[in-house]
Amino acid sequence: LVRGWRRSWRHTNLRAVAYLTVEPAPRSAIQGLIASVPNDDWSALDQREHAYDRVALSPSEVDCAQGAEISVQLYKTSPKNDAPPSVRHPVLQSYLDTVVAGYLDVFGAEGASDFFASTTGWDAPILDDRHEPIYPRTTTIDAATRRFIDTKLDALGVERVAKTDDIAI
Repeated sequence: LVRGWRRSWRHTNLRAVAYLTVEPAPRSAIQGLIASVPNDDWSALDQREHAYDRVALSPSEVDCAQGAEISVQLYKTSPKNDAPPSVRHPVLQSYLDTVVAGYLDVFGAEGASDFFASTTGWDAPILDDRHEPIYPRTTTIDAATRRFIDTKLDALGVERVAKTDDIAI
């Protein structure tokens, strides 16, 4: 659990589409996973996440399930490059599907529902690339996961768009 932060859909001018980021939110908390950096190669991860700034969290911001006090860093969009998603720079359905499938796998339906409730920016358009995924690390989802995601998006009134020449991809 990370305290004092919330997730948000944002676009950065360094990428063609919108992605998740975090932003300070004193009364918020979000669930997530702590991943080790292979070979402690932070420079490779920083390069992959070039559209984000890396931020070190204080121990008081992190509640690790194992009870250990560990060093945690997260990535957030830089304010100088940050903008709301738009029809030209939408969220990829394939990215959202991959994220939510991970939440379902690790945190169950309750945790995945909390992902939707604790994330801002659902006014972002979603590019329906589910049948021809654009996100490079996409995962295949089953029919139950598709229904779960689609039901949540429908409840939020999220706009889904088809690929057109207006989209920056």
